[in-house]
Amino acid sequence: MPDLRFLRDDGHMGRLLGRVAPGVAPPLITAVAGAIIVAVLLVADQGRLTGITLFAPVAALLLSGLASGHPHNGRFDRLVPPVLRATEYGYLAVLGLASGVPGPLVFVLLMAVVCHHRDDVARPAVGMRRPSRVRDAALGWDGRMLVIAAGGALSALTPAYGILAGYLVVLQVREATRTWCATPVAEVRTGSADTPGGDEQWGDRPISPDADGGRTATGTNGEA
Repeated sequence: MPDLRFLRDDGHMGRLLGRVAPGVAPPLITAVAGAIIVAVLLVADQGRLTGITLFAPVAALLLSGLASGHPHNGRFDRLVPPVLRATEYGYLAVLGLASGVPGPLVFVLLMAVVCHHRDDVARPAVGMRRPSRVRDAALGWDGRMLVIAAGGALSALTPAYGILAGYLVVLQVREATRTWCATPVAEVRTGSADTPGGDEQWGDRPISPDADGGRTATGTNGEA
């Protein structure tokens, strides 16, 4: 199971805030408070592009970022990553669709972020992890929300969605290609002498019923 602080996917600014008072701010309370503030600001102006909706990522960062250095050893701290995911996905979807960003573009950005988070969960399960520089290049949940907010402040919300989506897609495709090229491929081949008729067989060797020489198999506890 990866460290919950790893699954938070904090950016540089979030981790910097976490160093101010590590272990003091409770992770779940601050994450929920940040999500509530983002939701309230979006609902207050129906998700449209205004000053208060652009301020939402800053509010979430100031609250949730303070807990990024916490060890996340509480009973319910496992809920922190899902809350942060819901905050980011909700902000990107509501702000984009309510402000006139084309739906397919919003969808592509959301899928790129989802695949990024899926990579963080799937790789440790097989004993792998992306280099920290690659994860840092994805900007973190706080960085991505702030990029979109900055695009809206510059009256370039749609280009901001497009640039961020394209950047994340290229980053993930590049890392996936690098990982596949660096992974050794092992093939098990049995020769023609192992199979009747001289045919070659690919895969594992067939196991005959008498492969153990007729001896009774013994378990780890010494019982037959």
